[in-house]
Amino acid sequence: MTFLFEAVEGVGCRFFSGVGPFRFVFFPVLVDEGPMDRHEIAQVLHEMGLMLELTGANAFKVRAYTNAARALEELADDIGALIASGELTAIRGIGKNLAEHIAELHRTGGLAEYDELRGQIPDGVIEMLRIQGLGPKKARAIWKELHVTSVGELEMACRRHMVQALPGFGAKSEAKILSGIEVLKKFADKHLFAEGVAWAELIHDQVKSWPEVMRSEIAGSIRRRREVIKDIDILVATDAPEEVMERFIALASIERVIAHGATKSSVMLEGGINCDLRAVTDAEYPFALHYFTGSKEHNVAMRARAKKYDCKLNEYGLFNGASQSSLACADEAEIFAALELEYIPPELREDRGEIEAASEGALPTLVEQADLKGILHVHTTFTDGTATVAEMAEAARERGYAYIAICDHSQAVTIAGGMKPADVRRQHKEIDALNRKWKGFRVLKGIEVDILADGTLDFDDELLATFDIVIAAVHSRFGMSESEMTERIVRGISNPHVDILAHPTGRLLLAREGYALDLKRVLEAIGRSGKAVEINAHPRRLDLDWRWHRVAIECGAKLVICPDAHAPDGLDDVSFGINVARKGWLKKADLLNSLSVEELLRWKRR
Repeated sequence: MTFLFEAVEGVGCRFFSGVGPFRFVFFPVLVDEGPMDRHEIAQVLHEMGLMLELTGANAFKVRAYTNAARALEELADDIGALIASGELTAIRGIGKNLAEHIAELHRTGGLAEYDELRGQIPDGVIEMLRIQGLGPKKARAIWKELHVTSVGELEMACRRHMVQALPGFGAKSEAKILSGIEVLKKFADKHLFAEGVAWAELIHDQVKSWPEVMRSEIAGSIRRRREVIKDIDILVATDAPEEVMERFIALASIERVIAHGATKSSVMLEGGINCDLRAVTDAEYPFALHYFTGSKEHNVAMRARAKKYDCKLNEYGLFNGASQSSLACADEAEIFAALELEYIPPELREDRGEIEAASEGALPTLVEQADLKGILHVHTTFTDGTATVAEMAEAARERGYAYIAICDHSQAVTIAGGMKPADVRRQHKEIDALNRKWKGFRVLKGIEVDILADGTLDFDDELLATFDIVIAAVHSRFGMSESEMTERIVRGISNPHVDILAHPTGRLLLAREGYALDLKRVLEAIGRSGKAVEINAHPRRLDLDWRWHRVAIECGAKLVICPDAHAPDGLDDVSFGINVARKGWLKKADLLNSLSVEELLRWKRR
């Protein structure tokens, strides 16, 4: 039996109305099958009440389970004796059906009706109940009306102000939900890169300013630009490690100190992320930086290479033979050079062929932010964006881009206010007016058109022909089989008007797995048709995953970094796309939006 929530007296996030003395700590607890005591049975009955409310059962049935749970908790008699004597139904609130449930739980530790009910509710909806102030009725409304099935999706819906439009909600409710999500994330053990790097830079900016610190760097998975991180690693070179550690544990943004030592301290930050600070000598610093940047697999491969040169490489130095003193290296580049390697950028240090390529002088010149000429895939107030076409375009101009493609949703995405043909014509007139006004900057007519369940597109070919850029995407029916979803997408991108496949797997990091898909076959189809696949730069997507970038290139596909921005500041998410593009070994020439607008339109015509 898997309990949804663990009932603990006096501990937890909130009270449920009608539950009596229970509070709930919201986390799964696996309990062995077998007989249950009255407290465990009461807990299951409470969960049954919650799940019934989530599924829309009538209020009387919901109340029956919660009342029965309270009655069991207040019970002084032995539950086993009451079951054996048949006297359970004498307890107020426990009828024949509930008595049978209680007896089954006591005897077996399981309940078929519980399992059946649990199977009707997505795991993510259950997780949503962990959010302070979000009860079953509101969670059900969000689930059924917005089709939101995870905390991550709920956060996105709130930030796009979709929740406040629901009956019974409002701006305050939406703000409270977001606040509750922040509390929930605070105690999670994994974090989006965007969240981790913001905290890391806040701490590092303070650390590097201290007079005792000679040099410093953020290390670990953040330096390697992993899309999801567990903690923050900061390394400093200093001759006064104890003073540095004292300063560190006294920082205002620390919630609690986990460990405090002379050369290493660990803390939990107010954002709920653990942060480690390590202090080494200046001579050790390059070796420690390489080691604590990782990855573990890269470090193992580097140590193996060092052995071939009769050397030992670790966080303290590079030692030749039996020598007790390390080779002096001023920085990481000199460590790589000592082992006859090109400098390997941190993003590539995943033991995916980077050491072999570095030994042959074959590492790519990785893409940089300045290589991008334009922005594709942004949304406006025509659908679910918060800024007008002109405001989004002006924001792109201010950031130095030469063009922007407005790609609002097509009509099938009703939840996002998808555009109908009349809306498209109205938007195109607005874009034409802006292009007459501006010189040296181009607003492209784009669309994020839905690939429907049968692989056809949401707009007909006549309308699609009026766009400069057509991005196709899946936004529904995620539960299709792998073969069905693959056929759907391949058919969709085969339409001659489609240029780019958006967020190809549909994943939401720390929120939703991608749908079942033969991604290699999809990339091959994109490559054969000379089209492109998106690297969606939203920090919760970063889809196409960097592990597939070289596969896409080998298939002949182009890639394009798109922010999927719904507001002007969303344009800055491009930096997260650059991070994963670099992890995927991508060069400037691999990216569609490194082209000028004239080159981009020529590419489309081809």
